[in-house]
Amino acid sequence: MDKSNKIKDVLLAEDDPDDALIFELAVKELPFPFVLRHAEDGDMLFVMINQMIPDIIFLDINMPCKDGVTCITQIRKNESLDHVPVIMYTSLKSVEYVNKCYESGANFFLIKANSIGELTEKLEKIFSIDWKNYMYYPPKNQFVMGA
Repeated sequence: MDKSNKIKDVLLAEDDPDDALIFELAVKELPFPFVLRHAEDGDMLFVMINQMIPDIIFLDINMPCKDGVTCITQIRKNESLDHVPVIMYTSLKSVEYVNKCYESGANFFLIKANSIGELTEKLEKIFSIDWKNYMYYPPKNQFVMGA
């Protein structure tokens, strides 16, 4: 893949500081330059999106202000954000949440990993997709990453 097609602006919406730190450490292991921005709640997510549309969004479900399901629904209703991949990043594993996120237009449902190495491996798969040229929506049986 051409370096110009690489993700450069990563936006993480995550209210738990420990989970945000683990994500930051894992994404730093990826072999390309990027900027990681962090929103601590759903309202801040939209403030940050309005400042600059990211290349990819990682979205926790349990957040204050607006939860992740509300956020993905709002993102997908906005035409200017149609091209932005949204990865749900959560410890919730219920079929109800998986279904809601899938139906709302999330690109993947990433279960929070038990280690930085495990998360880095999952992130490598996500970032290997050429999102700039191909908005990938996996079939439902490949939507959940990790379990």
